[in-house]
Amino acid sequence: MNLTRLTDRLTRQVEDTYRDVTEVFDPVIRLGVTGLSRAGKTVFITSLVANLLDRGRMGQLRAAAEGRILAAYLQPQPDHGIPRFAFEDHLAALTGPEPHWPESTRSISTLRLSLRVAPSGFFTGLGGPRTVHLDITDYPGEWLLDLPLMSQGFADWSAGALAASRTPARAAHAGAWLAALASADPAAPLNEASARALAGRFTDYLGSARKSGLSSVAPGRFLMPGDLEGSPALTFSPLPRPGRAPANSLWRAFEDRFEAYKRLVVAPFFRNHFARLDRQIVLIDALGAIHDGPRALEDLRTAMAEILATFRPGASSWLAPFLGKRIDRILFAATKADHLHHTQHPRLAAITEALVAEARRRARFRGAETHALSIASLRATVEQTIPRNGVAVDVVRGRLLDTGKEAALFPGNLPEDPAALLVPARQGAGHWLDAAYSVTRFAPPRLSLAPGEGPPHIRLDRAAEFLIGDRLT
Repeated sequence: MNLTRLTDRLTRQVEDTYRDVTEVFDPVIRLGVTGLSRAGKTVFITSLVANLLDRGRMGQLRAAAEGRILAAYLQPQPDHGIPRFAFEDHLAALTGPEPHWPESTRSISTLRLSLRVAPSGFFTGLGGPRTVHLDITDYPGEWLLDLPLMSQGFADWSAGALAASRTPARAAHAGAWLAALASADPAAPLNEASARALAGRFTDYLGSARKSGLSSVAPGRFLMPGDLEGSPALTFSPLPRPGRAPANSLWRAFEDRFEAYKRLVVAPFFRNHFARLDRQIVLIDALGAIHDGPRALEDLRTAMAEILATFRPGASSWLAPFLGKRIDRILFAATKADHLHHTQHPRLAAITEALVAEARRRARFRGAETHALSIASLRATVEQTIPRNGVAVDVVRGRLLDTGKEAALFPGNLPEDPAALLVPARQGAGHWLDAAYSVTRFAPPRLSLAPGEGPPHIRLDRAAEFLIGDRLT
């Protein structure tokens, strides 16, 4: 490590410690909102903030129910180097005359919401209201998939990626890339045109796998390169390891680029954002994976296990400014609960718990609290019970995204035992044997909000109580 890098690291540590110590007097909750594509991060943040500004639908957030949140307001952007989450634009998209879903997250952004809170219990008469800042960090779910790369070298990553590409779930997407790889010689001298073509085929494979419903598509920035598009840091591919690799070989070039990707993309994201979080919500589109079949569900389970292994869970402490932050509460939330009748919500939550069981055990062992919920950040449907062939059927009714027409739909009953889905998924089943599950794309509802009410939701207030309720006392 050269002197400049050492100085930069020491300076950054001093700045972080100073900022964290000052937060003892003006507390900040740093909430990370994570999840893979389709999980609904943008809608979650927009609805959460809107419902904290207008708290009429937040009855399960104790501080709101007790009237102790005296005011809530959006602060100027706390970090001048990071884009602000476009809350106003996203809220307008969801609540306008012709509501539509906002665009998915394409880059990192943050938002600070400040809450003026009156004390409770023993502290009621000991002091006046205080301000608690909620800093929300939003980033693409694909970036989350990069975190496991930090503990891997190019050879191990290549071997794992090649093995995965030949599994039944991925083989149909990887054909063109594997064919190009078969004609490449990792020990041959680097040819830049051939390297770009090979990296392009690999990127196409990742994009095809994601479109089919698969979750594990690292490196994530290959699918949303931003200002790194065309750079050497995004121009590499897994390779079979040769017997020997000269210094000017394709293998050595791709190995260097893999390390550059970790250094330039993954490490700054982890250091500057992820490692500073102290609360975490993991949004999971379990319904989408179930709809896409057993292989998609197993791929989601595997991806979540890899991602959550990178978390730093543990009990919080007043020594955190000196010893490093720990994520002391993690909420696993299955989104789109409004696609199901409420009688099935416990089953959706149970499936979500089973999907992340290993991560939950690890987090609890290290002292972090965890919880699993099924939620809908913005409720797009209403429930009905309709007769069908003399039998009452529980359905949901909403406005179809593609046509705008109202429709009542029965998506299928989830099993009471999550093993009915997870076991065949682990065993590599190609389809569900005794059931079919459909997920319909609903448009946002046309809303008419009363004064003091945020957008309608399902259990968003319970999610907020678990994530920040203890810090609002």
